[in-house]
Amino acid sequence: MAPQLPAPPRPQEQQIDDLPPTPRLTLGSHHAVNYQPGSGRMVGEHQHRAGLSFLYGKASVHGKARPDQRVRDAQGAQVRNIARQPDAEQALRLRMKSLGFRPALRQSQALPKDSAEMFELPNEAAWLQFTQTQLQPLREEGWQIVMQPGFAYDLTPVDAWYVDVDESPEHSWFDLELGIIVEGERISLLPVLLGLIRRNPALLSPQALSQRADDETLRVQLDKRRDDDGQPVQVLLPFGRLKPILSTLSELYLRERAGTEPLRLERADAARLAQLDALELKWNGGEQLREFGRRLRDYRQQPVASPRGLKAQMRPYQLDGLRWMQTLRKLGAGGVLGDDMGLGKTLQTLAHLLLEKESGRMDRPSLVVMPTSLIPNWQDEAARFTPGLRVATLHGATRRQQYQRLDDYDVLLTTYALLPRDIDRLAETPLHLLVLDEAQNIKNASSKAAQAAGRLEARQRLCLTGTPLENHLGELWSLFNFLMPGWLGDAKRFNRDYRNPIEKNGDSDRLQHLTSRIRPFLLRRRKEQVAHELPAKTEITHWVELSPAQRDLYETVRLAMDSKVRQEIDSKGLARSQIVILDALLKLRQVCCDLRLVKGETVSSSRASTSGKLDSLMDLLTEQLDEGRRILLFSQFTSMLALIEQELRARAIDYVQITGDTQDRRTPVRRFQAGEVPLFLISLKAGGTGLNLTAADTVIHYDPWWNPAAENQATDRAHRIGQDKPVFVYKLIARDTVEEKIQQLQARKAELAAGVLDAGSAAGWQLNPEDIEALFAPLP
Repeated sequence: MAPQLPAPPRPQEQQIDDLPPTPRLTLGSHHAVNYQPGSGRMVGEHQHRAGLSFLYGKASVHGKARPDQRVRDAQGAQVRNIARQPDAEQALRLRMKSLGFRPALRQSQALPKDSAEMFELPNEAAWLQFTQTQLQPLREEGWQIVMQPGFAYDLTPVDAWYVDVDESPEHSWFDLELGIIVEGERISLLPVLLGLIRRNPALLSPQALSQRADDETLRVQLDKRRDDDGQPVQVLLPFGRLKPILSTLSELYLRERAGTEPLRLERADAARLAQLDALELKWNGGEQLREFGRRLRDYRQQPVASPRGLKAQMRPYQLDGLRWMQTLRKLGAGGVLGDDMGLGKTLQTLAHLLLEKESGRMDRPSLVVMPTSLIPNWQDEAARFTPGLRVATLHGATRRQQYQRLDDYDVLLTTYALLPRDIDRLAETPLHLLVLDEAQNIKNASSKAAQAAGRLEARQRLCLTGTPLENHLGELWSLFNFLMPGWLGDAKRFNRDYRNPIEKNGDSDRLQHLTSRIRPFLLRRRKEQVAHELPAKTEITHWVELSPAQRDLYETVRLAMDSKVRQEIDSKGLARSQIVILDALLKLRQVCCDLRLVKGETVSSSRASTSGKLDSLMDLLTEQLDEGRRILLFSQFTSMLALIEQELRARAIDYVQITGDTQDRRTPVRRFQAGEVPLFLISLKAGGTGLNLTAADTVIHYDPWWNPAAENQATDRAHRIGQDKPVFVYKLIARDTVEEKIQQLQARKAELAAGVLDAGSAAGWQLNPEDIEALFAPLP
């Protein structure tokens, strides 16, 4: 019989009645997918739970204590029999309540079932607030905090933010990497942000970002694991930092990039790096680029004075324009001076040229290209304001002789018509400045003028235009393709990234990207913003009725053209039918003006039968002239102006005129400005630019044009600097006709231009099927 072993000693049991519990808070998260009865869909949600339990020694309990309940805590040979402390436990629950927690009424897999007393917070913001500001005080109070793997707010602090800039001295680009330092490791943020944007584009869109407060944060999981427990690293990125970063690096939205490569940007993008200066970033390299950006951003702080030899007093906004052009010149950049007509773009440019000469920098000639009609204007203003500039006009048959001594001049003037013809000779001459006036003349990048201008070598290129965008965004691309080739990508990429999303889909985010990209290189001021001394301008729609004969012909032409247009659209599609559509609309517009404009139409000798609009015009002119008004009358049809002339001569009304055939433009301008004649007839194309007619106080547009910018330019012949009288603008519109529909389309074109140039909101503009229906609608 084996010897019997002695029984182990009974553990000593210690009874403890006053040990306070240690609170333990266990935090966990779970992504649940639940059926939503309202929408009938499965909807995902993140569930978070805080489990409260009480430690008595090493023993854990939770829930309400039973009367006189005790807890056994075995520690080796000693067992402690501990009384639960209901009042202390309740105080800890109240502490939870004070932090915003409420008992969780639904079960969740965020924490194991029956492992603790479950609490929850009302929303994600409350959880973030708790973990960021209230968790550490609990630890300091003695609470034990346990975070389960995958808890969404188990966050690692960001030690620092950095920017690496790798400049390429030989090229016009630089590489940019922006990142954070976490647990001593550098982590590039670009692939992280790009991944977020691709998964949830709305989250970081400009519109969404604008609604976020700077102190709000974005929780991001990195492709990195913690050193201590191997859990994925999560960090908080403040929106106050993200907003300037994302607005600066908007290419993130547009490019399909590899996840790890740095972002390659054009040198001109350095202008936007200045937006990051307010952030506390550790910069590595890029000092010159950042200085470039700061100087362009803060150009108004650069000192500038009018040239000594300038024979004019520059207004503050004109001096600001000179400062902007000088800043661009120092930085080796070009730009678009896009001021409204009448604000003195010519004067500002002449001052810029003269300042370059006086500084000694103009050791080569500068070239200004313009429409032929503006040659006299540039000659006169240069002689008047900058007599110290030696100006040569390369125009006419004698220009060949001047090409032998171009270096004798400071400023050369030529025209868009002559530039392609003379380009081989001009391309041999290095230029100091190259200026395109009325630069919308190169809005078609494939035109001979645009291609010739691109061949010229100059230290700085400038565009002057009151209408940088007339019809579509492709025109803006053409200007910047001349100024900074490649800056907005090639035409195909620009259409994909900007034009189609903005014009066809009304994409406000892409619009904001585009405006932020071009803003440093486009200076645009409206008259109402800067020329406060200008008197009021009142626009009046003067409705007219078609004569009976016009109505009959209008309906006949409309039916024939409607049938022709629909056949064309059916066979070729809307986009490829534009020429036929515009030709059909031209005929309808001619009918609205006067029956005699329509080819092949014979009319009776009775004047009243040819045009209700002409009758209305003559009544309006008689009334206005009797009141002493001085009038500019515009029509895009020179043949219509000829018919108006007949009426004026029959009524012995004196007038002067400028059309495309006018050789001497100075004489009619002088006579009108001197008050010798009260009426000036002008064709829209020939007289929409380059005229200063401040003697006028009334403008009449006989027929509407598709492009509101062209009409506004014409109006600005009178409503410009120097005008001291209120200006009244009459638009003669045949009611219920294609002219009324054109007015409506004009408004949409104006919205597109305002959206891009003035950073407003833009609706797309293009002829769509609904427009076709409206344009060819029958008379009521």
